[in-house]
Amino acid sequence: MDLNSASTVVLQVLTQATSQDTALLKPAEEQLKQWETQPGFYSVLLNIFTNHDLDVNVRWLAVLYFKNGIDRYWRRVAPHALSEEEKSTLRAGLITNFNEPINQIATQIAVLIAKVARLDCPRQWPELIPILIESVKVQDDLRQHRALLTFYHVTKTLASKRLAADRKLFSDLASGIYNFACSLWNHHTDTFLHHVSSGNEAAALNSLERTLLSLKVLRKLTVNGFVEPHRNMEVMGFLHGIFDRLKQFLECSRNVDTDTVFRDKLEKTIILFTKVLLDFLDQHPFSFTPLIQRSLEFSVSYVFTEVGEGVTFERFIVQCMNLIKMIVKNYAYKPSKNFEDSSPETLEAHKIKMAFFTYPTLTEICRRLVSHYFLLTEEELTMWEEDPEGFTVEETGGDSWKYSLRPCTEVLFIDIFHEYNQTLTPVLLEMMQRLQGPTNVEDMNALLIKDAVYNAVGLAAFELFDSVDFDQWFKNQLLPELQVTHNRYKPLRRRVIWLIGQWVSVKFKSDLRPMLYEAICNLLQDQDLVVRIETATTLKLTVDDFEFRTDQFLPYLETMFTLLFQLLQQVTECDTKMHVLHVLSCVIERVNMQIRPYVGCLVQYLPLLWKQSEEHNMLRCAILTTLIHLVQGLGADSKNLYPFLLPVIQLSTDVSQPPHVYLLEDGLELWLVTLENSPCITPELLRIFQNMPPLLEQSSENLRTCFKIINGYIFLSSTEFLQTYAAGLCQSFCELLSDITTEGQVQVLKVVENALKVNPVLGSQMFQPILPCVFRGIIEGERYPVVMSTYLGVMGRVLLQNTSFFSSLLTVMAHKCNQEMDQLLGNMIEMWVDRMDNITQPERRKLSALALLSLLPSDNRESGKEGERQRKTDVRDTLTGYLPHVPDQGLGLSLQPSVIQDKFCGIINIAVEGLHDVMTEDPETGTHKDCMLMSHLEEPKATEDEEPPTEQDKRKKMLALKDPVHSVSLQQFTYEKLKAQQELLGEQGFQSLMETVDTEIVTQLQEFLQGF
Repeated sequence: MDLNSASTVVLQVLTQATSQDTALLKPAEEQLKQWETQPGFYSVLLNIFTNHDLDVNVRWLAVLYFKNGIDRYWRRVAPHALSEEEKSTLRAGLITNFNEPINQIATQIAVLIAKVARLDCPRQWPELIPILIESVKVQDDLRQHRALLTFYHVTKTLASKRLAADRKLFSDLASGIYNFACSLWNHHTDTFLHHVSSGNEAAALNSLERTLLSLKVLRKLTVNGFVEPHRNMEVMGFLHGIFDRLKQFLECSRNVDTDTVFRDKLEKTIILFTKVLLDFLDQHPFSFTPLIQRSLEFSVSYVFTEVGEGVTFERFIVQCMNLIKMIVKNYAYKPSKNFEDSSPETLEAHKIKMAFFTYPTLTEICRRLVSHYFLLTEEELTMWEEDPEGFTVEETGGDSWKYSLRPCTEVLFIDIFHEYNQTLTPVLLEMMQRLQGPTNVEDMNALLIKDAVYNAVGLAAFELFDSVDFDQWFKNQLLPELQVTHNRYKPLRRRVIWLIGQWVSVKFKSDLRPMLYEAICNLLQDQDLVVRIETATTLKLTVDDFEFRTDQFLPYLETMFTLLFQLLQQVTECDTKMHVLHVLSCVIERVNMQIRPYVGCLVQYLPLLWKQSEEHNMLRCAILTTLIHLVQGLGADSKNLYPFLLPVIQLSTDVSQPPHVYLLEDGLELWLVTLENSPCITPELLRIFQNMPPLLEQSSENLRTCFKIINGYIFLSSTEFLQTYAAGLCQSFCELLSDITTEGQVQVLKVVENALKVNPVLGSQMFQPILPCVFRGIIEGERYPVVMSTYLGVMGRVLLQNTSFFSSLLTVMAHKCNQEMDQLLGNMIEMWVDRMDNITQPERRKLSALALLSLLPSDNRESGKEGERQRKTDVRDTLTGYLPHVPDQGLGLSLQPSVIQDKFCGIINIAVEGLHDVMTEDPETGTHKDCMLMSHLEEPKATEDEEPPTEQDKRKKMLALKDPVHSVSLQQFTYEKLKAQQELLGEQGFQSLMETVDTEIVTQLQEFLQGF
């Protein structure tokens, strides 16, 4: 098929693809998708989007398909990559004419040329840049503009490449075309200024567009094209020239009407000038040194003197302030404490800074920031009245200082005050002194000035630590101001409570907190909503402080909680509700169980708020956080919340529901604390676990919390849980173990270990498919110590607490490994002894000793005597009741006695190691005792700072009391086992066996067993 007939077919399908009719649209999209990999398809697309007679929508779609094709098929190594011949034809076709009449399509063509240039320029496409340079020189306006637009996008794309070889290529390119780019920019700039002076606005706008594009090219070349730009005369000449050009453009703006296309384009160009300076300073701080003086003079004169009146605008002021801030705070310009250690470049820059920031300059900047830029504006005061919640959530934090005036002024003030605090502290203190005492409510200007000064004192709290007696100021000045209830005084009430919040963690005596709590209670009832919301913020800062004391706060808890709840109901915006919920959560978290009498109203309201916030997932996240702290505060009483709580957990952790993207992390945390505080299992709580298998499949960063939740169920109700879910859980674990990190394997095995600890019989049965893998890991000597330690912990539980299952497992493994059972058991004991040092946890080390000792006494079943059996079970009786299947003689297997006796030395070594770990000397009696033994009488005393134990903590304590590790004395168990072995073998036989043990070990063993 020739190109013309192919173009006709593709054109027809593209036309259908622009249709609103899905019956035409879907098949057309499918057909285009099939053609993407066909040779010649992109040549046809090029013909279509360069044909200006065709429908604009069809051409737009053609250029988009072409652009996407570059991403997928242009690289040589891509599947279905375009041939070199076709790519060569396409490159030539793309730069034949720069005459696209439609702006949007022209931009797309420029972008796609840049994409090709990123891959092919300059090696496969050396003619691109020369053709662009020639094209921007033509007189035809349209061609000139389109070529300049393409030139910009190509420069921008090439500048973004980061490999060293690519940066070298771009540097060579920049050096070659920089002079031309400067000339081009100067030409268009002069043309623009000429048209402005002659009053030809249409021609001026046309020239301004070209000035803007050529400046964008220069910005990329200047910032990214030179390693040491200060050594290049042209670069530094351009940068110095920016200040003069900026003055010319700012003067132009004086006579241009606002809200016009011309004004908008002019402001964009002015901002672009400042971006060049900011980018250059960021990338080349030392090359910027010759520009420091002029940058500071220019910025300070326009922002802090009358020079800027009538010509500056908000975005320009922000950029100038950012320039000052970046110079003040730049670490490259800060010498070391020892000046000799600093580089000459640093000292030079520091010297220029110090020469500029004289006392008069700093004082003027500080005064202007506070008395001019910190003042609440008419727009802000109007917003306070009309949209109080919008006023309180104004853009702050993050990078807002880069774009918004108020955060920008505040950040600049903080940085300058920090850098020059010795100079500026007396200035600010003097401003404070002038404002002592109450202010006339009729004098709005005085109120706003005081608001601004208080703002400065709050921002500089850390710097003023040694200079302000805040406690006295709080009592004598600030508290009385909070008691002025006049409506016009509300800016100061809001500012004072904010100011206290800034100082409370810096310098605020603990004894004054009750006075502050009293003031907060009053202000939470203020007639103005903004004041109430700001008060809630300060309450959070106060409660969240390191020196917070619950006993001081409790008398005010009921009032504050009630008022906060009322505020939560009064506000309507999601952001504000989230904010108040965070305050409530913080209060609940800090007072913990003391909150119980007061949460009834909140518990009743949260279901309604949850329902109302169906479309606002971030608000729902805040509700989940509140519920987490609420459940922790209520403890076992949280069971009363289950009718609301469990459906919330169900929705938040269901990966088939769209909201889980936002709610999952907090939902899992809520699920976990609900289990930890649950007094007993309920059918509904058990049912939620159906959400877990898909979560385990995801293997996301939430896996650790998922394992904690599974452990929570095991501790809460192991029998019901394991019988219902263990089969599916075991399958999930098997899949995870084959494709998970070492840490993940350990987490999975810890769950199995807990199941065996809580329910040895059912746990062994339910996780039976995993245990051969554990056994094999021990035999093969797992190389990761943490994994090996966990393997031994799991196998130790099976061997000690479910011996009959261990016997059957050994039989199965012997068959699988094609070995005799006694040989396999011997290998396992040998590896266990060899890798004992991998186990670091004292509990597991004692468990290993108990498990290996449980193999004694060793003898054929036929040779056992009834009386000997009775004597051997003295200690095992301790385990009965908890361990239903504890045999009274060895393993109960038909093993040769030689297997255990061969490994007797190793078993005794482990026993002595275990005794060293757990035995402590009683200073009163001088005897040794097992420090890991626990009794019901031992109740640890919780200190005031410690949180009370959760229901799960109590369950773990009860489990520990029945756990052999904490209920069986290793010392007695060792004695009983050796005694039984001695009686079984006789004195001579036993003596021969003991001779296989190192004499030093025997001596230590005798010391531990004294008194038996």
